[in-house]
Amino acid sequence: MSASGGTKAIVAALGANLAIAAAKFVAFAFSGSSSMLAEGVHSIADSGNQGLLLLGGKKAKRAATEEHPFGYGRERYIYGFLVSIVLFTIGGVFALYEGYEKIHDPHELEHWYWPVGVLVFAIIAEGFSFRTAIKESNELRGQQSWAQFIRRAKAPELPVVLLEDFGALIGLVLALGGVGLTLATGNGVWDGIGTMCIGALLVLIALVLAAETKSLLLGEAAGPEQVAKIRAAVVDGDTVTRVIHMRTLHLGPEELLVAAKIAVQHDDTAKEVADAINAAEERIRAAVPIARVIYLEPDIYRESAAAAGDDPAKTPGGI
Repeated sequence: MSASGGTKAIVAALGANLAIAAAKFVAFAFSGSSSMLAEGVHSIADSGNQGLLLLGGKKAKRAATEEHPFGYGRERYIYGFLVSIVLFTIGGVFALYEGYEKIHDPHELEHWYWPVGVLVFAIIAEGFSFRTAIKESNELRGQQSWAQFIRRAKAPELPVVLLEDFGALIGLVLALGGVGLTLATGNGVWDGIGTMCIGALLVLIALVLAAETKSLLLGEAAGPEQVAKIRAAVVDGDTVTRVIHMRTLHLGPEELLVAAKIAVQHDDTAKEVADAINAAEERIRAAVPIARVIYLEPDIYRESAAAAGDDPAKTPGGI
């Protein structure tokens, strides 16, 4: 996995979650807090999720084969989608169930200092993990807002870790609030309410992740800036006069397929056209290095065909 895959952020999150999970289960054993149990399961689910992301990154490195000529880059999208499913089922649904049970059968907390101490420790550890994810994301985010970055990122790992860590921090605050209200009122129902709020939060995050990774799995085009760079790189003003139509597709986070029909001069020789195509491919790779697979089809631009619209099937020689 390349640096842009957020390996450092994943490893930091994995280490933090394993330590936090152990501490939460100890706190649950001593206090009986359902918030602690839900948070412990949440941390275990998050640890498994980071393991899935690392596994997906490793599998995506496999070389292309005859059966999979475009390689295995989309493995990272598949494992990102699996993460959303795990977070939804093991994290969110379990927490909702545990909260429901606690509301119907509340009981006082024992050894309250265990959950409080663990929650404070967990907030610090998750804050460190979240800070690492933010730092790595800022290197790629540019001028985008955080919502735009999560929506448009082609590598699934950083958005997943960001949302997981953000959800974990909010969940810890909710758990701390549930424990605090239980201690203040002596009513264990608050612990159950806090647990259900954690579950609802995890389900919401899981749905967002599922929607984003589903879009990547279906196949997303290059971003507007990359498309503009590719169009500018194709045309040399001599042999290649314009891009008639073009399609781009991410074969993986760091591998882009470019297919375009380009207009060439009607009196160029086959050798001149072939040389122009090779030169255009070099310019595209220089402008957008992740453009690994490029197919350029020469054609003669015709105004009459262009007037029919921009459907490649209907306008073989048009825009």
